[in-house]
Amino acid sequence: MTLSRPRILRMLLALSLLILFMTGPGSDYSHRFSERFEQQLYDWRIRLNQQSEVDPRIVIIDIDEASLASVGHWPWPRETLAELINRLFDQYGIGLMAFDMFFPESDQILSRQRLEQVLSDAPSEQRQQLLQLVERLNPDQLMARSLTDRPVVLGYAFSPDGKFHAGELPPPLASAQSEQLNDQIRQAPGFSANLSVLQSQTPYGGFVDNPLLDSDGLYRQVPMLQRFQGQLYPALSLSVLQSIYGSQQVNLLSGGQYNLLETIDMDGLQIPVDAQAAMLVPYRGPQGSFPYISAQSVLSGEADISQLEGAIVLLGTSAAGLLDLRATPVQNAYPGVEVHANLIAAMLDDKMLHRPDYMHGANLVQCLLIGLLLVMLPPYLSALGSTLLAVSLASAVIVANLMLWKQAHHVLPLAPPLMILSLLYAVQLLLGYVVETRNRQHLSGLFGQYVPPELVDEMQHQQSDFGLGGENRQMTVLFSDIRSFTTLSEALTPQQLSHLLNTYLTPMTAIVHQHRGTIDKYIGDAMMAFWGAPLKDPDHSRHALQAALAMLDQLQEINQELEQQGLPPVHIGIGLNSGEMSVGNMGSRFRMAYTVLGDAVNLGSRLEGLTKAYGVSLIVSESVVEQVPDQTFRLLDRVQVKGKNEAVAIYEPLAESLEVEQHWLDEHQQAMESYRQRNWSLARSQFEKLLTSPLGPSPYQLYLDRLDYLERQPPADDWDGVYVFDHK
Repeated sequence: MTLSRPRILRMLLALSLLILFMTGPGSDYSHRFSERFEQQLYDWRIRLNQQSEVDPRIVIIDIDEASLASVGHWPWPRETLAELINRLFDQYGIGLMAFDMFFPESDQILSRQRLEQVLSDAPSEQRQQLLQLVERLNPDQLMARSLTDRPVVLGYAFSPDGKFHAGELPPPLASAQSEQLNDQIRQAPGFSANLSVLQSQTPYGGFVDNPLLDSDGLYRQVPMLQRFQGQLYPALSLSVLQSIYGSQQVNLLSGGQYNLLETIDMDGLQIPVDAQAAMLVPYRGPQGSFPYISAQSVLSGEADISQLEGAIVLLGTSAAGLLDLRATPVQNAYPGVEVHANLIAAMLDDKMLHRPDYMHGANLVQCLLIGLLLVMLPPYLSALGSTLLAVSLASAVIVANLMLWKQAHHVLPLAPPLMILSLLYAVQLLLGYVVETRNRQHLSGLFGQYVPPELVDEMQHQQSDFGLGGENRQMTVLFSDIRSFTTLSEALTPQQLSHLLNTYLTPMTAIVHQHRGTIDKYIGDAMMAFWGAPLKDPDHSRHALQAALAMLDQLQEINQELEQQGLPPVHIGIGLNSGEMSVGNMGSRFRMAYTVLGDAVNLGSRLEGLTKAYGVSLIVSESVVEQVPDQTFRLLDRVQVKGKNEAVAIYEPLAESLEVEQHWLDEHQQAMESYRQRNWSLARSQFEKLLTSPLGPSPYQLYLDRLDYLERQPPADDWDGVYVFDHK
């Protein structure tokens, strides 16, 4: 991986954005947008982890619409509630009862003081008997007696202002917490609790209000403790656990460097909370995750005893008119009583959701790790590669987060890493598009006239100068030329000549491009192309040979088109050579051209010129033959071209469409051996035989003419069969 300037710029811009996100307003996910996003992700995880089973341990006695229709509107008479309580304990054998409601006002029609005034004229003994009878029939007393010596937890509510101090609070919790931890818990200014005659029958009571609603009004957490006049009071769910444990004391435990409240300890039960003593509600599912039994069926004795025996019973309501429906992550209208049931079940199972003290550190680490990966890697990747990286990182973060939720009940932030991932991914894509567009424009300006668009697309993903400054490479060069072009052009008008060249050069250029070649230049009717630059190509010889053979095939269609237009056909010669060449921008300060130079290039040009002498359309050097061993070639000669001191073997590739039996190729080889060994008569008979072979008369007539000359003027003793050309 090379660090080019565009990559460095992309990394620096992305890194700046990462630093801004981590240190600026974007790092605080309590910000309105990030907070809302985190809430939505939290709700998604709650719904994803819902349980399908109904928890039978906690039963909700529901004051539903059917009960209101049967018994009457709320509030019900205390004697009705007393009957309900007695039936639940005596007939159905419940284990514990908690009230998601409270009774701050008396149900008496006449107070004792007013009754004494009414009976003031009655005889003393009669007045006393009447007072005792009324006292026994007092609805509040009837309900109080139904609570006596039974495991009951009463509900009450703290008020948001100090206007109300109704009823009597239960005994506060005993706690040895520090003053600093105590001060973190919400202080309530007022309350609305139960009548003293009711609360005095049980030491347990818990508040049912929730002052910690989230900004969108959803019940995601509930405080386990609130303060009133410096004393601690438990939530209804916590008070139920106290009743089960028989405890009246809690210990507040802190964690982290800031000494913030983190855990409520009650006889070894560790309840994870935040600094405001709030516990996340681990909703089991939508309404109905716990059994619901209509209060009317209990009063009528029709309830199923198997559902109630030994159960924890919560008395609450699902009736819309009683205004105890809450908005929650699992349901918009969710009975408040079932919120308490979820909390109780989680504490009984010790499966409480927890935001651990390492949460912020873990969030920082994963954000930094994701950020650095998305800063460093995308500049080296394609758009698809960057997308796969982003998807992989997002999947890893989500899976790890869900595993911690499922296995350890730890709730780690999910919005910050996903936000930074999305932001950096989008920025990297945008930067990549801008950089690639500029790079493509630059490359198109440099190479658009030479190479096909698909190669320009490949080049923009490679950080290289493509040899612009000049370098030596192993490459293949092709020269092609129209034979007898001068004679041809003299017979045509300028317009016809231009049209003929366009008709010929356009498809030939397309073939070069299709085979990953680069057009160097057009020289009148001649064309020069090369393979192996600007993109390196390990198969440059093969691609060049395939292009040359395709050009010869295409020539037939070109000539048919020229014939239809009344223009003469054209015949071409192609020379192909592989070797080391110098490639780069060459020229002057007035004009530069991307081209190739060197002896290997000159030889390619000479081979094109030899095609006419040997009567073939395509000649390649031995270096091409070595690089494409699976192609069929026939040796044409060993020659020394003008400007070269060394001899080279030249070959003609045989097209696949030319069906030649192997024995003809063997005959050709034997004839060439006879020629080199000076066996003129044998060589002559062999060449004459080959004249009528599927290989065609060329170059055999050339050799027969050469034999006539050699027989008349025998070569020197050191003759090695190399033919020397003294012209181009």
